[in-house]
Amino acid sequence: MDLITPELLILLLANGHTARDNPHFDPWPVLKWFNPCGAATWLITELDPDDEDIAYGLADLGLGSPEIGHLSVRELASIRLMGGALGIERDLSWRADKPLSAYARVARAAGRILS
Repeated sequence: MDLITPELLILLLANGHTARDNPHFDPWPVLKWFNPCGAATWLITELDPDDEDIAYGLADLGLGSPEIGHLSVRELASIRLMGGALGIERDLSWRADKPLSAYARVARAAGRILS
């Protein structure tokens, strides 16, 4: 499965450009990645237009303290689970219904991403 399709890439880069020009930009997440064997979840809003390996969003590693920040797409895509049979996946049916700040506020209060 592609973690980022060409269509999603366009949206993520557009958000990256807007975020660069507007420090108050609060985009809705474009996609949700998850660990099919564990509790880790990521809600991604944008990619760095100068380095498409750098994503930005809300990360929940299942440790009770979700946080907003940057991550490496390549590093996430390289994770192999179940003896290499599985990797991080994109939730194909998930759609954002609020901006990233709202997801972060709820996740911090709950200790995990609720979506």
